[in-house]
Amino acid sequence: MKPTDYAVLSRIARELKAARMVERKRSLKAIVAIEAFCDAQDIRLDDYRRGATLRFDRRLLEAIDSTLQELGHRPIDATTRGRTTREQAVNGLDEDKANRAAPRQARVLVSAPASTTPAWLATTPREIRDLDWRDLTLAAFDALVQVENLDSFYELDGTLGALGEVVAPLVVYRGDTLYRQGFDALAAAWGECFHDQRPHLYLGDFDAAGIAIALASGASHLLLPSLATLNHKASGLHQPAEQMPHQVALRRHRERLAAAHPLRDYLALILDQQRGLRQQWFAGPLEAVALR
Repeated sequence: MKPTDYAVLSRIARELKAARMVERKRSLKAIVAIEAFCDAQDIRLDDYRRGATLRFDRRLLEAIDSTLQELGHRPIDATTRGRTTREQAVNGLDEDKANRAAPRQARVLVSAPASTTPAWLATTPREIRDLDWRDLTLAAFDALVQVENLDSFYELDGTLGALGEVVAPLVVYRGDTLYRQGFDALAAAWGECFHDQRPHLYLGDFDAAGIAIALASGASHLLLPSLATLNHKASGLHQPAEQMPHQVALRRHRERLAAAHPLRDYLALILDQQRGLRQQWFAGPLEAVALR
C-alpha cells in the first residue's frame, strides 16, 4: 500500500473518532487501491459498498489495520515522517521515501586536529570527518566555527589558533545544500546549549552576501583579517553589483549598532566604499568581530 493510501486511511481513522461512519467516493485513486487490497486479502466489503461510495466504520478499519500488520506492513497510525529507512523498517516492510529522514539530514563535515595518521596516509595536521552532528559532545568545544567555502575549509591550518581564548573550536563546513541542513540543526543546538556564552564564529567571504549569511545563521562573530589588512586588500572586484539587494538589510543592521561598535568600520568598506575580500584572499591571523 502506498503512502498516499496510508494518508487516506489515517484521515479516515481521525474522522471515525467523532463519527460512526465515514464515506469516500469509490472513484478516488486511493479508495480504488484500498478496495483492491481488501478484495485480495478477503476482507469483505459487501456491507460497505453503497453504489459510488465506500463506507468505513471502526470495525472495517481494524480489519484493514490488523491485516496490514500480519503482512509485515506498518500500522495505519504509525507515521514514517522524519524517520530513517532503518527506523521505517522497524514498523513494516514498506518504505516511505517521500517522508523519511534524508540520509544526509543530520550529517556535517567537520575539520579537527589529526589524532593519529594511518600508515597509508601522508602526514596531515588535520582530519576531515563526515558525521552525524548529534553524536558530537558539544560541551567539549569552546567555539563553533562556521566555514562557508569548501576550498578554504579543506585548506585550514593553524590560523585558527590565533583566536585568543578559543583553544578547542568545532570547525564545520556549511556552504552547500548537501551539508546545510545538518549544519543549521547543529547551529540551533549550539545556540540553545550555550546562549551566546560560547561564540559562533563565521568564516566566509567579506562581502554583503557573506555577512547576510552570517547574520541569518545566528553567528555571533565574524572571523576576519585585521581592519588594516582589509583596508589594504579589499577590492571592488570582490563586492559584485549583484549583491546590492543584500546591502539594504546591512544598512538597517548598521543603523541599529552602537556608535562605537567595531563592526561599523568593517561595514563601511562594503556599504560606503563598495569593497570586499573573498575568504581565499584572507591572510595573517584572524580576529573575531562581534556581529551584533
